[in-house]
Amino acid sequence: VHRMLGTWDRAVDRYIALTESAREKFLAGGLPADRLSVKGNFVDSDPGLGTGDGGFALFVGRLSPEKGLDTLLSAWRHLPGRRLIIVGDGPLAPQVQAAAASNPHIEWLGRRSRAEALELLGWAACVIVPSLSYEMFGMVVIEAFARGAPVVASCQGALAELVEHERTGLHFTAGNPLELAQAAGRLLADEALRARLQHAARAEYEQRHTAADNHTRLVAIYREARRQYEGVASEANEAAARAAPQQVTS
Repeated sequence: VHRMLGTWDRAVDRYIALTESAREKFLAGGLPADRLSVKGNFVDSDPGLGTGDGGFALFVGRLSPEKGLDTLLSAWRHLPGRRLIIVGDGPLAPQVQAAAASNPHIEWLGRRSRAEALELLGWAACVIVPSLSYEMFGMVVIEAFARGAPVVASCQGALAELVEHERTGLHFTAGNPLELAQAAGRLLADEALRARLQHAARAEYEQRHTAADNHTRLVAIYREARRQYEGVASEANEAAARAAPQQVTS
């Protein structure tokens, strides 16, 4: 109905997508390109650079199939002796609990507060985001960056865009436990690689995902929307004036 009424073209001055990959999806869905800006999320306040010396990989999120828990647990069968901490709750909690019971190197902490999760992010050698779904953003990625933790992420959607391979983290094919095991194993074993990615991850947060940077971007989008709106209104007024009958005086 709204497509037929032209609502999306007439009634909205500006759309904001969280990533370029999300913008492409919205454009494919028919939203107007000249009104679709990109501005990601941010972390506030700054939790500070962590040490990254905990010696473990970390998963933080909902324990559900679309988050890639099967891929993660399968990958850890190929990483004997490597420590994995899982934080979160959800329908796959029994599966995670069973994995922790059978593997002494997997630890499930259940649900934790945001402050506790941020603390763990600061100790983690790497953070794993193995989502199978097409994520629109992924807050845990930039929270990890804020703490200086590199991210091992599925190479699709926003995750492929947020995590730069070999700079702020490593990519692997979604749903492929062997590739995930190889990527996580590299980071856990290679101290020099880990240090380089930790530095770049923190720099990425400082340059793109602080509250101040986000505010600047948002205000710029508002200003552009206002300029565009005023330009359209001015053109409409001029067109109306030209179409109006000329007044004849005697």
